Amino acid sequence: MKRFIRSTHHRSRMRGSARTKYVHGFTLLEVLGAMALLALLLLGVYSGVRSATHTVQAGEVKIEQLDEVRSAQEFLRRELAQAMAQPLEHDDNGNVIFFDGSAETMRFVAPLPGYLGRMGPQMVELKLIKGEHGKQLVASLAVLPPDGSAVKPLGDPQVLMDHVIDGGFSYRGVDQMGRPTDWQSTWKSSGTMPNLVTINLALPHDRRWPLLSVPLRVNAAAMQGPGNLLRGLRGPGAGP
Repeated sequence: MKRFIRSTHHRSRMRGSARTKYVHGFTLLEVLGAMALLALLLLGVYSGVRSATHTVQAGEVKIEQLDEVRSAQEFLRRELAQAMAQPLEHDDNGNVIFFDGSAETMRFVAPLPGYLGRMGPQMVELKLIKGEHGKQLVASLAVLPPDGSAVKPLGDPQVLMDHVIDGGFSYRGVDQMGRPTDWQSTWKSSGTMPNLVTINLALPHDRRWPLLSVPLRVNAAAMQGPGNLLRGLRGPGAGP
């Protein structure tokens, strides 16, 4: 009986040893291979996420640039369209100057926007000045006191456009016969105002400034009839 029990126990140990002999884990090479595959998978996922992030960021930058251009043009169009025939100053002969413009500077009077309009008309000054990255289109507002005293600046100058490569302002009016004149880089005529003002800017290659030509409403009657100033609206130097 004891011999049978020992024999049975011995066979059981042999079977257990056999099973243990064929049960094993992953080898080092298999682990390294799995880790390499996982690393490649993670690298692919990271590349995809990074590419998507860059695409989103580039899209956001483009939208911001478009918004900047649109906001600047809306401001310029609104202020120029509301230009008033109100004296800025007088020349040496005592003649009234309503509008003063050069290739990189212009001054005119327009009503203040929104609730600020209660403060009366304002002098708007637009300038192309040198900035850190090219030129800047800057707007300054100043209140014109009713007593004729010196203008009072209304806050700090505001940058409308930055990174401007080149550009300028040009003006168009009518002659004494009511015929449209050529585009001019300056407007120094006393007692008159231009009928059209063009602002043309050159921006970096990834940005675009649509040519802006604004009619001044105060001279709207001069734009009707045979001498229609809208002829040549594209401005000087523009393509067909």
